[in-house]
Amino acid sequence: TSLVDKLSAAMADRYLIGGEIEIPAQAPVPEGLKKKLDRNKKLLAEKEAAVAAKAKEKRAQRFALKMRTNAYEKEYKAAETKLIELRRQARREGSFFMEPDAKLMFVIRITGINKLAPKPKKILQLLRLRQLHNGVFVKVSRPMQQMLVNVNPYVTFGYPTLRSVRELIYKRGCGKVNKQRIPLKDNQIISDNLGRYGIHGMEDLIHEIYTVGPHFKQANNFLWPFKLNTPKGGFVAKRHGFVEPRGGDWGNREELINKLIKRMN
Repeated sequence: TSLVDKLSAAMADRYLIGGEIEIPAQAPVPEGLKKKLDRNKKLLAEKEAAVAAKAKEKRAQRFALKMRTNAYEKEYKAAETKLIELRRQARREGSFFMEPDAKLMFVIRITGINKLAPKPKKILQLLRLRQLHNGVFVKVSRPMQQMLVNVNPYVTFGYPTLRSVRELIYKRGCGKVNKQRIPLKDNQIISDNLGRYGIHGMEDLIHEIYTVGPHFKQANNFLWPFKLNTPKGGFVAKRHGFVEPRGGDWGNREELINKLIKRMN
């Protein structure tokens, strides 16, 4: 499809085409006016066809997204039920159940830019954490864990739940469109930028991020770093680690990151 055809389909609703002109029965019609009326008639037919095709495509896309959303909910429910059953089975047998390794982490920057060494500064830039209280999703891997070790005193991170991922993307999700930060107010924005990866809506995006799917890299790169609020109730002590006996903020919180996300979202 040519660029002109794409623009025509996208702007079909906005085209303003002149209506019919009433001409007296016996009045002579100039040749230029005849051509204009014929052209308007042809353009109007093309517009109606483009609008109908676009509406049909949107209906089909919405229905497909609805079906996929239902399938995702069943998948989440089945995974949760399976975990509960395995925990109960281990308890009945008197053994231990090892929780599955997390695949997704959410990293929040908790310090500013003052007195920052070059190496941690560069790693924070690579993580796209350029501002205070910025947050990003990252895939759990050995290189990523090593990077986080080097910036431990400047960030806090943990394993977000499905609810946290969904609330973050729905409330504060913004996409990178032409290097601009665009709020995700319409599924069409996601479809235009990630449609080639099979991601056409919010639930597709949430599923790809939460399950760390095959196109996690592209989906995560499309999401602009989250700009979070200061946590309600404040921090405990940014200078100290979360696991220290006296309490603190930086470092790995594991599942407890969800409480912090709730306070900052």
